[in-house]
Amino acid sequence: MAGSTAEYYRSHPEARKKRLKQQARYAKTNKGLKIRVNANKLNRKLGTYGNGDGKDAAHYKGSTTEGRTQSPSINRKSRLKSRK
Repeated sequence: MAGSTAEYYRSHPEARKKRLKQQARYAKTNKGLKIRVNANKLNRKLGTYGNGDGKDAAHYKGSTTEGRTQSPSINRKSRLKSRK
């Protein structure tokens, strides 16, 4: 199940194009590059980089996770959702 943001960009191609263009610019900045390099380094260390297992390291500062599936519903729960 896709989140509301994903659904919005799927149904609004012009907005999606603008967003992807902005993301491409951000990925080239020093901050974006550093985040991407560190994430790739951790994935290589965990052995999940490029092997098609569908797992990925959690991309946050200090992450040492053993790799999680990339599916949002299986991945860590949102801190914004109310819990019962």
